[in-house]
Amino acid sequence: MMKMKLVVLAAPLVALLFTSHIQARTNVEVVGSSTVYPFSTVVAERYGRASGETPKIEATGSGGGLKMFCNGVGSQYPDIANASRRIKESEFNQCVSNGVTDVIEVQVGFDGIVLANSTESPVLRLTRKDIFLALAKVVPGNQPGELIENPFTTWNQVNATLPKVKIEVLGPPPTSGTRDAFAELAMEGGCKKIDWIAALKKSDKGQYKAICHSIREDGHYIEAGENDNLIIQKLSANPDAFGVFGFSFLDQNADRVQGAIIEGVAPEFDSIADKSYPVSRPLFFYVKKAHLGVIPGIKGYLREFTSEKAWGDEGYLTDKGLIPMPRSMRNDVAKRVSTETVLTAEDFK
Repeated sequence: MMKMKLVVLAAPLVALLFTSHIQARTNVEVVGSSTVYPFSTVVAERYGRASGETPKIEATGSGGGLKMFCNGVGSQYPDIANASRRIKESEFNQCVSNGVTDVIEVQVGFDGIVLANSTESPVLRLTRKDIFLALAKVVPGNQPGELIENPFTTWNQVNATLPKVKIEVLGPPPTSGTRDAFAELAMEGGCKKIDWIAALKKSDKGQYKAICHSIREDGHYIEAGENDNLIIQKLSANPDAFGVFGFSFLDQNADRVQGAIIEGVAPEFDSIADKSYPVSRPLFFYVKKAHLGVIPGIKGYLREFTSEKAWGDEGYLTDKGLIPMPRSMRNDVAKRVSTETVLTAEDFK
């Protein structure tokens, strides 16, 4: 009987200690995507001026941020993870296995991924097939079904209409959501233009993805970390190089860099909004429901981010390059946030 009483008393004690542990921190902590980072920073600054407590924002990459976010519940773990792609089912399962069972998904808008170079150089006109052949680890050989290590060193070897300039592309590392989205939208988008590789998607999906998503490692693609501003600085120093990053960084640095035209469409606000630009994607952040009402400021930060003055058609985030969602989508997302609706396994079906 005494043993049972101790067990009953232990449960509320653990809950009390758990809550106290979260309360050891008083500011909101956000990690994740370098693409979502500038939007989060502006919202944090606006919220901080009104509340007196500015959330801490770190650019760690989508994959790195979600890993930190999913490691557990408590003040030593971030409250929010930014992502320039949707959370993967494997990441969601990792969250659940670590006790992060209630996660709120917030889509904030759209973005385009650009392949940009210095304004001192000509604008490049590319297809997604050109991008795949320039940057893939392996490309088709002379025989049907043959794959060879990528032999192309200059753009004109990929496509005779392109300049005789060395292929040199600065881009994000594997932990980046921009890298994931670039592989899916640009690389795979070009890869599947090759009929026999496209057929593999039905017969051998694993091989298909390995061919289409693997980026060369021979020095023609250079991993430049999560700092997109650093890539822009390097493009200014090297007019022959290209960089891969989100539209917002192109928009904010239009005096220094320009985006390649992909399949006849330039990366512009309207072309990304109407999906005619072929390398476009949604942007997200993820919120730990267990921290709501415990870490001060999370709810206020969410209200600020999902307000029309921030993410609306004329909101201040559009000045930073965010492409707004249609109003109906914004309303749906805002409702999910206000009702604290969480992701379930069914959302990945």
